[in-house]
Amino acid sequence: MRILLKLVIDCDADAAWRAVHSPRAVAELYGPLMGLEPVVPAGLPTAWEPGGDVPVQLSLGGIVPMGRQLIHVSERVVDDANGKVRIFRDSGIPLTGPLASLSLWDHQMAIAPAPGDPTKTLWRDRLVIGGPTAFALWPMLWTTWQWRAARIRAMAPTWAHDTDAEAAADLSG
Repeated sequence: MRILLKLVIDCDADAAWRAVHSPRAVAELYGPLMGLEPVVPAGLPTAWEPGGDVPVQLSLGGIVPMGRQLIHVSERVVDDANGKVRIFRDSGIPLTGPLASLSLWDHQMAIAPAPGDPTKTLWRDRLVIGGPTAFALWPMLWTTWQWRAARIRAMAPTWAHDTDAEAAADLSG
């Protein structure tokens, strides 16, 4: 089962690419609907890195535990008719909680300059889920992805104001 988003957001593709790598930006994206906390004492990494496996604890409203999720990041770059597309992929899996009944979790975000306006970003988001409860969980996840779309649109202009130096400072502490 799939959930797809396609948005043009109000920041450049470099700013959006930095945001998908930022655990802080991801936590803000889901807040206050869903909390994202580190599982290990060292905390969340300063940036999601390819090849890293990072367990996180999810909670509804930051209060009700919803289980643990393993985030496994990979990246690739492809060319399409409009130029370079950077793809961030989380192919981790829910470990505990209601989503743990899923046997497939493949979340990809494709980031590219918006056609005709390089000051904006074409953001394509795809979640593919599978398993015995995928059909039952799809409506909840679809609703969550609509929330994501609204939050991405709302937050994107703030990402545009991050310079490389500010982004590095944000990630380091």
